[in-house]
Amino acid sequence: MYFSVAGIKGMFLANKKIDNQVKTFITYNKGRDWRLLQAPDTDLRGDPVHCLLPYCSLHLHLKVSENPYTSGIIASKDTAPSIIVASGNIGSELSDTDISMFVSSDAGNTWRQIFEEEHSVLYLDQGGVLVAMKHTSLPIRHLWLSFDEGRSWSKYSFTSIPLFVDGVLGEPGEETLIMTVFGHFSHRSEWQLVKVDYKSIFDRRCAEEDYRPWQLHSQGEACIMGAKRIYKKRKSERKCMQGKYAGAMESKPCVCTEADFDCDYGYERHSNGQCLPAFWFNPSSLSKDCSLGQSYLNSTGYRKVVSNNCTDGVREQYTAKPQKCPGKAPRGLRIVTADGKLTAEQGHNVTLMVQLEEGDVQRTLIQVDFGDGIAVSYVNLSSMEDGIKHVYQNVGIFRVTVQVDNSLGSDSAVLYLHVTCPLEHVHLSLPFVTTKNKEVNATAVLWPSQVGTLTYVWWYGNNTEPLITLEGSISFRFTSEGMNTITVQVSAGNAILQDTKTIAVYEEFRSLRLSFSPNLDDYNPDIPEWRRDIGRVIKKSLVEATGVPGQHILVAVLPGLPTTAELFVLPYKDPVGENKRSADDLEQISELLIHKLNQNSVHFELKPGVQVLVHAAHLTAAPLVDLTPTHSGSAMLMLLSVVFVGLAVFVIYKFKRKIPGINAYAQMQNEKEQEMISPVSHSESRPSVPQTELRRPGQLIDEKVESQLIGK
Repeated sequence: MYFSVAGIKGMFLANKKIDNQVKTFITYNKGRDWRLLQAPDTDLRGDPVHCLLPYCSLHLHLKVSENPYTSGIIASKDTAPSIIVASGNIGSELSDTDISMFVSSDAGNTWRQIFEEEHSVLYLDQGGVLVAMKHTSLPIRHLWLSFDEGRSWSKYSFTSIPLFVDGVLGEPGEETLIMTVFGHFSHRSEWQLVKVDYKSIFDRRCAEEDYRPWQLHSQGEACIMGAKRIYKKRKSERKCMQGKYAGAMESKPCVCTEADFDCDYGYERHSNGQCLPAFWFNPSSLSKDCSLGQSYLNSTGYRKVVSNNCTDGVREQYTAKPQKCPGKAPRGLRIVTADGKLTAEQGHNVTLMVQLEEGDVQRTLIQVDFGDGIAVSYVNLSSMEDGIKHVYQNVGIFRVTVQVDNSLGSDSAVLYLHVTCPLEHVHLSLPFVTTKNKEVNATAVLWPSQVGTLTYVWWYGNNTEPLITLEGSISFRFTSEGMNTITVQVSAGNAILQDTKTIAVYEEFRSLRLSFSPNLDDYNPDIPEWRRDIGRVIKKSLVEATGVPGQHILVAVLPGLPTTAELFVLPYKDPVGENKRSADDLEQISELLIHKLNQNSVHFELKPGVQVLVHAAHLTAAPLVDLTPTHSGSAMLMLLSVVFVGLAVFVIYKFKRKIPGINAYAQMQNEKEQEMISPVSHSESRPSVPQTELRRPGQLIDEKVESQLIGK
């Protein structure tokens, strides 16, 4: 924390932490040199103060009040440049206890204690009058005035009734002697404003003989910021009104000395006082913008303190000298993006910056290859100050190379730039239902499909740690029955999108593909919300037509046209795990559903006057059986032969019959819809479907499924 002293250019007070102790320092040359504050010789009662530098010094609180009606903990005024009033303590470090008020009337060279408690101090009459008011939570009726820069104080009453003071404000104006006190007489009373006018204290204006000259100095050194300044101050024994501030009487420049110079950029002051290059700085790098035959200013390691007015002396010795630019081969070549990132967006401008640490930038050939079949050349670096703009039309990782050549050598640099396009949508494609211990494939379908470098984060089952891949599909197995949630998060640049689906896992289930009367296609917008709503309607129709409990039916309307759906007959189990349906029960439920579909008993009203029939679509072979080693190969072959013969006979005699459809919708609590595409042509014949022709889960999972993006 620091405080700029008003009225004195380059003078600052600062608190610095050294060895876990906060100490107050002062500078007169904008921080070039700092020293501790000398404590007062005596305290308020006149007793000597034993305080030896650097072990003991004066420390000040440098906070300025945010309340405009209080003067703050430290104060100075440009019309009274020599007077500084602040609160602080004497000791080895700054403390929040034993706080007293101190004043300096010679710009920080010496200090005096004026109060043993904190006070607000106001400057009146250009600093000719100091007004102090105690910081207290109790009501007061007195204040203190000083006409001799804080050397002596007189007590005055400003109200007959004690006042809780909230703030003090001086009236604007060069010759003001009026102050306003804000407060209240009690905690329940309204605000009171007490205006105090001190004009009656003075009987005349100050004349020339009432002033004396005062020279600004730092511990006896009269040259401050390269000049000697003499001010006009009122004699402490004269009690007259100053009026308008005249400023400094005289200012003369000083001869430049080493104290007027600070270390230049890249240089550090060593223990011997010299400014030498820092370990990270290369002085020769200053010539990188030079072209052969030109000149540049070569730093001596010093620069004059800003606003310093010194002349002659060592100024010529410490001032940077013009020097001819040496011819140098290119070195330290870099190519970066303007924003410092390694990514760019497809179809948008990316700005590339070429940076050269050394070399003749005016006589240098620069060749840039963007890695996409386009390259450009420049004759000098100055033509590239605003960067090189380029638009990539495709996504991918591009190798951007830059080659710099001049008559003395060459240099090259490479940047691997990842060009992406915004990822708009992620759809997780996987089966609705699967069997226990069966391998399941999950695929993340993206829109657009080409977005650049991606990272996939998979969460499934009860795993507490995700699986991270660079591929958009994985395979896994579930070892127990139930509902399982799978989530995929796709990271593309700064964007992360995700999709979550639920999959049902059973030891055994039945499935059937459904179709509908053609009029349903006329109202199919092919969006997830519509498919979700129609699925609910179809399931309700199935339950009403068959009386089968809804827990046994899972329906998923598939995307695309013509409209199709997948019906799953599930072995529902009650919450306590009892009364689970057997394979025979599933066969009975399936037979009932097919019977109702064949009788055209399953239908629903899409809108007034629009009736939609549900039919059974094409079928696969017999139900799934357990292919364990206990089953012989000949028995399996015989079973399959019987199935195919029965199917052939059925087709010959029943090919003219139409297949009524059944539909089911997945009510698995997931907010998004799982989508599968298995096109079915309305031109196919719809034979009557016996119970034995329902698809088993193994056949459903092994069937090749095409995935389509939601809403595409």
